[in-house]
Amino acid sequence: MTVKHSRAARLAAFCAALVLFGGGSATARTPTLAECAAIQSDSERLACYDRISGVRPVAAPGEPAAAGGADDIALPEPAGTAAPGAKPSLIDTAWAFAPDAPKFVISTYRPNYFLFAHYTNSVNNQPFTPLFEAADVSDQNLDAVEAMFQISFKTRLWTTDDRRWGAWIGYTQQSQWQVYNGDTSRPFRETNYMPEIFLSYRPDVTFGGFHWRLLNLGYNHQSNGRSQILSRSWDRLFAEFGIERGNFALLVTPWYRINESDDDDDNPDITDYLGYGNITAIYKPGNHSLALMLRGNISTGKGAAQFTWQSPPLLGPLRAYLKAFTGYGESLIDYNWNQTSIGIGLALNDVL
Repeated sequence: MTVKHSRAARLAAFCAALVLFGGGSATARTPTLAECAAIQSDSERLACYDRISGVRPVAAPGEPAAAGGADDIALPEPAGTAAPGAKPSLIDTAWAFAPDAPKFVISTYRPNYFLFAHYTNSVNNQPFTPLFEAADVSDQNLDAVEAMFQISFKTRLWTTDDRRWGAWIGYTQQSQWQVYNGDTSRPFRETNYMPEIFLSYRPDVTFGGFHWRLLNLGYNHQSNGRSQILSRSWDRLFAEFGIERGNFALLVTPWYRINESDDDDDNPDITDYLGYGNITAIYKPGNHSLALMLRGNISTGKGAAQFTWQSPPLLGPLRAYLKAFTGYGESLIDYNWNQTSIGIGLALNDVL
């Protein structure tokens, strides 16, 4: 072989090496076995396996070679990853389901809000009357307008590498404060405490244009922390199913009350008024947020409805907040009290 031919051969080998090992492959993402297995096309799935192994696909006799080879295959997006230009999932965002989300997070849970004015059309003095009689004092009339606030957060304690499974604890506290009632020393009329522990899962199932992206299974305890005639509490096992489509989401939450002994049960008929679950619809047009909650017991004909609206951010993350409620159980002390109320204030977050 002449020197000229030897140089040409070395140049050809160098160019081939550039094509094989250069050619932009350094920036291409290497697929996983699971991603390859999810590809429907036989030829593309084989090309994906070839890419993992480093083997270049060879065209069958009489078939043209693929222009880009295995580097041009379309890989499925990891769970929790929004397509470029698409709005992020409401559920994935709220529950940190993205594979690159931190494993251990502390985030908002139920709405966090402060209502400066919360008006009810029917003040519930009834639970407190026996206390006033025992103390031999006249009834202390409660104001129809009070302040109301709620704090709620959740913490993920464990999760899988793909974030589809997680173990959480949650805490919610709601208070009604007679802040404008100077005659009775501005007491807290009622405070409810609700710790929870639950397991979350992202099913990732699509049907009819909806995406099933949340399944929670857990236990919660709700109590007002009081004793004797003012004591209210119950324990529940619950499930929560979350589906969404665009800027609309639906949460369906059935529960089962864990029965207590007759001697310890502060409110044995609570399911007659609060039922066995609730349904919450969330719609987010633009930067607004609308939510409607419905619950009830069909056999007793008792239940409740709650509507909330949040404005776009006004002060940093804070938004104007409107809450309207009608029915039974706005708080535990009022579980068997029918009223209609409305409040206005500020909120940090919505359900999603």
